[in-house]
Amino acid sequence: MKGLKKQRRIQIVALAAVALIGATGLVGYAMQDGINFFRSPTQVMEEPPREGETFRIGGLVEEGSLKRGEGTEVAFAVTDTNATVPVRYTGILPDLFAEGQGVVALGKMEGETFVATEVLAKHDETYMPKEVVDALKEQGVYVDPAEQPES
Repeated sequence: MKGLKKQRRIQIVALAAVALIGATGLVGYAMQDGINFFRSPTQVMEEPPREGETFRIGGLVEEGSLKRGEGTEVAFAVTDTNATVPVRYTGILPDLFAEGQGVVALGKMEGETFVATEVLAKHDETYMPKEVVDALKEQGVYVDPAEQPES
């Protein structure tokens, strides 16, 4: 009788472990398409993404690069002052989108151009997305507005 209880307990624990491993695998598989990694323009140029990979690119909108096309088509370039990636977007840009300001775009590379499906801009005169700040700090070009001397 004791041996049967022990065997049943081992079977239940083994079944629970298999179910947990299966559930973890399914969650990981389901989240695979929902994870969008952030890359700076330098990272995109140094290590091009896989074909069809969706990711976020961020940096500053390069001065003089904003070109409006037919309807809601817009082309601009994102830079981290070390590398520049051309971006194409069809849609309405956020009100605070401007040249020289921080931007994060979601999309895919098509050849040498990043085709964005979503563009996010800063929300006030001092805000910049954390990923963009980190990438600019790595390049050594970010100056914290709080540390700038007042004019």
